[in-house]
Amino acid sequence: MSGLSKDFVRAALGAAAGPDGRPLGERLEWVATCDGYASVKLDAEDVTAKGDLDALARRVHGAVRAAAGEKGIALASLIVELVDKAGTVKLGSTTGPRPGEDINAKLAEDGQATSGEQAASPPPSQPRSPQEQASALPGVRHVIAVGAGKGGVGKSTVSVNLAVALARRGHAVGLMDGDIYGPSLPTMLALDAMDLNVHERMIEPFFTHGIRAITIGKMVDPEKPLIWRGPMAHGAFKQLTEQTNWGELDYLIIDLPPGTGDVPLTMAQSLQLSGAVIVCTPQKVAQDDAVRAARMFQQLGIDILGVVENMSEFIGDDGKRYDIFGKGGAERMAQRLGLPFLGDVPINTSLRTNSDSGDPSANFVAKTAGGDALPAALEKLAQNLESQVSLASMRQGKTKPKLTIS
Repeated sequence: MSGLSKDFVRAALGAAAGPDGRPLGERLEWVATCDGYASVKLDAEDVTAKGDLDALARRVHGAVRAAAGEKGIALASLIVELVDKAGTVKLGSTTGPRPGEDINAKLAEDGQATSGEQAASPPPSQPRSPQEQASALPGVRHVIAVGAGKGGVGKSTVSVNLAVALARRGHAVGLMDGDIYGPSLPTMLALDAMDLNVHERMIEPFFTHGIRAITIGKMVDPEKPLIWRGPMAHGAFKQLTEQTNWGELDYLIIDLPPGTGDVPLTMAQSLQLSGAVIVCTPQKVAQDDAVRAARMFQQLGIDILGVVENMSEFIGDDGKRYDIFGKGGAERMAQRLGLPFLGDVPINTSLRTNSDSGDPSANFVAKTAGGDALPAALEKLAQNLESQVSLASMRQGKTKPKLTIS
């Protein structure tokens, strides 16, 4: 297996075209590689729109990572800088942790950086959490993970309906099925009849119910178990995030596998998140595992946007309500941990039917949702999440309050 080299990067970009059809190799101005890290600069003088710059950066990341995957070459991190004729960086993005100062020194001494050129800027010293090493996903404003301490609490149900609810509120929304071992989106979005398309080595997400969605369930035999060790799950997750042509998104919802294993760690190290949502049922046994999930996100440096109590009650066809798992347990847990409570979601026959038939949009219409309770709960959930994302962005310094004088 050959290692990562400058010639390999040049060849990978030379074999791929940008969004405008121009070969990426024609734009390449500078490349440096060292110990699995790569940094490239490309001429983007003719690209002015932010969306076009994001699309070009995504194409560069996708081309190099796809070629590395095909050749079995380890690529720990790729730094892409799009510059104008004067060398001013118009857009910079990184996938994977940025190299440390020692790596940057090697890049600078590598012979590719001529006078006046510098290697990639070093990161802040001594990162305190995996999130501080992570990079933003080009074109995506907010990445939100939906997790749970245990399986069977309705995490995928909340993810799908939350994505559709945000789209119904006018946002551009993506949904990624990060549950590598048990993908649910093929069923919950009725993707079985849709074909997966790959263009210029980038996966095109499915567009359904107003959202863009991708799932590994469309890339493997639906009845074949994925008996994968950590590195394989790590690679699959990164491919879904970095090699999907998401376009411009307000929100990307990531449905995580249950528990506190490899995939959440991979996500925290590779993607800057606006925060995480924890799904829990009212019963005590679910709360115990949800607390572990909350501690995991906090340890990884990820803001917790709030807790959702799923299956808070069962509403029968006659309208009678039953507290099968108790009620209010997840809300009390959120209060004890000092976390926001986003709302509770009931369960009824219509929710089960709509999920099995792949029609989440039906959950927002009283006639097909078994009454007004479910649509109201889902809309409230999306509204509360929007508020918590805004607050988290202010805490993280990504937005600032505006004063309007009239």
